[in-house]
Amino acid sequence: MDINDLSGGNILLIALALFVILCIFLGVRIVPQSEKHVVERFGRLRAVLGPGINFVIPFLDRIAHKVSVLERQLPTASQDAITADNVLVKVETSVFYRVTEPEKTVYRIRDIDGAIATTVAGIVRSEIGKLELDQVQSNRSQLIERVREQVAAMVDDWGVEVTRAEILDVNLDDATRSAMLQQLNAERARRAQVTEAEGKKRAVELQADAELYQAEQQAKAKRVTADAEAYATGVIAEAISRNGLEAAQYQVALAQVGALESMAKGGGKQTILVPANALEAFSNAFAMFKGRV
Repeated sequence: MDINDLSGGNILLIALALFVILCIFLGVRIVPQSEKHVVERFGRLRAVLGPGINFVIPFLDRIAHKVSVLERQLPTASQDAITADNVLVKVETSVFYRVTEPEKTVYRIRDIDGAIATTVAGIVRSEIGKLELDQVQSNRSQLIERVREQVAAMVDDWGVEVTRAEILDVNLDDATRSAMLQQLNAERARRAQVTEAEGKKRAVELQADAELYQAEQQAKAKRVTADAEAYATGVIAEAISRNGLEAAQYQVALAQVGALESMAKGGGKQTILVPANALEAFSNAFAMFKGRV
């Protein structure tokens, strides 16, 4: 009896020890840094376990979902959109997101990747429909920012955070691309003509300014010459008023001498006809000059 009782007691102790070990094994949960675990009790949400050591009640709690919190990238998607000026474009998008609240991601949406892709496609079509083609090409950064903000607001109830939403490319069909190329060439030709016309206009303006400046300088020179002649005439008039007829005769004699000097400077051999009163003019001039001295 004692041996049998002892054997039965040992078996009970062993079974109890195994049960305790199993409870510890089932009750202690180690969660990796890159994950969060969703715990259910009798089919209902009980808790979300973060990274590190966590404790649950064995046989009552179970790990229903293991959700990665690493940033994810959706496959590059392509969708058609029509701009405000009725141009059909094909837009390629890429979205990055990460799960922040696993309980919402698990219990509110079945296919989170498909839901985000559909949401992004609708928002991109809506935003591009508000812009003309030129604005889509030139304001792509602003368009991306608006798409990201709207996507982030719409997926907030799903417990995810959209970190980036990129518009990789905006493609056109061949006909639209050819029309845009013709328009671009025409615009370049127009700009070249405008530039050439502005250059000609500027050249005419500069030429007119140069001629105006030349005329002003010539007018200034004539004014200086006229002032000098007026001054000389005034001096002569003053001398005549003081000295009477002798001063006038003196000026006439000097003019005659200057004329003879100019005639004598002619090049080559030539015959000079000297007026009969030329010597008298020299004599009068020297006589008057001596009289002045």
